[in-house]
Amino acid sequence: MSKKCALIGLQKSIERHHPLFWAPLIALFGLVWANAASADTKTDLKLANTLPGNYLAALVAGLSNDTSAAAFYYSESMKFDSRSVDLTERAFVTLLAEGKMTEALPLAEAVSRRNAGSGIAQLALAVRAIQSDQFSTARNVLKRGGHTQTTDVTATLLTAWSWLGSGSPKHAIELIDRMPDEPGTRIFRLVHRGLIAKVNGKIDEARKSLEAAYNADPQSLRTAELFAQFLSANGQVEQARTIYQNLQTIFPRHPVIKNALAKLNAGKQLDDEIRSESDGVAEALYGLGSAVTRDGDELASLIYLRLAIWLAPDHAFAAMAMADTYERMKQPDSANESYALIPKTSPFRLTADVQRAFNLEQLGQQDEAILLLKSIIPSAESDIEPLIALGNIYRSRKAFAEASESYSLAIEKVENPTAGHWSLFYARGIAYERLKQWPKAEADFKKALELSPEQPLVLNYLGYSWVEQNMNLDEAFKMLRRAVEQRPTDGYIVDSLGWAYYRLSQYENALQLMEKAVDLKAADPTINDHLGDVYWRLGRELEAKFQWNHARDLNPEPEDLPKILEKIEKGLPPISSGSGG
Repeated sequence: MSKKCALIGLQKSIERHHPLFWAPLIALFGLVWANAASADTKTDLKLANTLPGNYLAALVAGLSNDTSAAAFYYSESMKFDSRSVDLTERAFVTLLAEGKMTEALPLAEAVSRRNAGSGIAQLALAVRAIQSDQFSTARNVLKRGGHTQTTDVTATLLTAWSWLGSGSPKHAIELIDRMPDEPGTRIFRLVHRGLIAKVNGKIDEARKSLEAAYNADPQSLRTAELFAQFLSANGQVEQARTIYQNLQTIFPRHPVIKNALAKLNAGKQLDDEIRSESDGVAEALYGLGSAVTRDGDELASLIYLRLAIWLAPDHAFAAMAMADTYERMKQPDSANESYALIPKTSPFRLTADVQRAFNLEQLGQQDEAILLLKSIIPSAESDIEPLIALGNIYRSRKAFAEASESYSLAIEKVENPTAGHWSLFYARGIAYERLKQWPKAEADFKKALELSPEQPLVLNYLGYSWVEQNMNLDEAFKMLRRAVEQRPTDGYIVDSLGWAYYRLSQYENALQLMEKAVDLKAADPTINDHLGDVYWRLGRELEAKFQWNHARDLNPEPEDLPKILEKIEKGLPPISSGSGG
């Protein structure tokens, strides 16, 4: 299927299944966006001296999901042909996705003049009008595209909030009530009906709608939080606390939940984030942006979220959602810029800094990542996430002594480890094992299994380690079988069980598992090396040397390479004990 046909098919699918979108909006997205190979870092921007050069660079940037570079090159292309409708639309969309409102909005006016049905231009102009409290202007702009507001969630929500801003709450509620009561729109309808009533001072009506939204989806953190904020503002502290306590069972260490419970337990009132029409519209845009992110439409998500943050610069949920969208697009630089938008007072600040560190590490800036984490650890108090992140980065650099120290500091902060802490002991166990401190490693693996008895990763690592040391083989065998039962398509775990058979000299059983493991993880040097050993013991020496040569070419660990080279040259020594090794 050609890329163009794929885009048309995607567009038709979205229009058919998602009432959140305007068809003209999606059509325009199709002009500038395609999910192709994505770049890990921002493109080096080198200005071309011709229209075709800049235009081609913009297309390549768009195919790489690099909206920043695409916006730059489309803008430069317009200098050669400012009357081009195509260039104007492309430049406008990418500038808007990058949040460059000063440059994007004049282009929105140009696009709107040339194409009154451009949903994205009308959306941007309507949001600008709402930001300036020009509510009737916003409604006129939204009508300009000729959309049916009862079936268009975006237009309906913005128009309803504009009616409230114009002093007509009755019109606002009536418009919301005409929205279809469908699974994809029900929560939007209930939440914004409640928020409009709340801003209008209709407390009973607000409570009814917000409670209905919460009951319809009690696991939605944002819906629950908006209801809890309303309850807190109206003196119903215990009910607000119960909401967060219920959420805590689903999201045990979520910073927003921890912060809210700390405030409520200290007798403080929760922040009321929706106090005006602009706040309400920003919340609507955030909700729509989050919804389309889940559906895989990253460009639409960025535009909704950028507009939300433009209206409400402190909207931490929107900034986090935008960072997450950039990470899905494999744009860690842009993700970090989004994390930087989160206010220092936000509960998300610590989480954002930890994720920034991971992105820096991904970008090859490990030293900067470590410095960032070390700078936030002192203020993290009882929060162990920065220490875990620091340990993970050290472990990725094979600095196992530093990693074990970071994990130990995190463990010291945990008074009563629960099932959710198994991975912390598992990670420290790996660090100890790589430091050849086996008694400590074994104790941590056993502790991890005590906390999460059937955790396949721990069963695999401990079982494999026992097999490698030719100890506790019966118990190791049982652990590895349990791990494979849970993860039958995990090449590493299948290899571990095959290796256990090998160590017990059960080569035919080992062969079946090893060949399956190689099929599952064809590029892993250790698994290919193991298959070579099995072939050799079965007398298939030519195939064994082929596998060892393949393992050699797959960049094995430095300590494994000499052993592989020796086997290529001499083969395996005769078996001198009861084990396969």
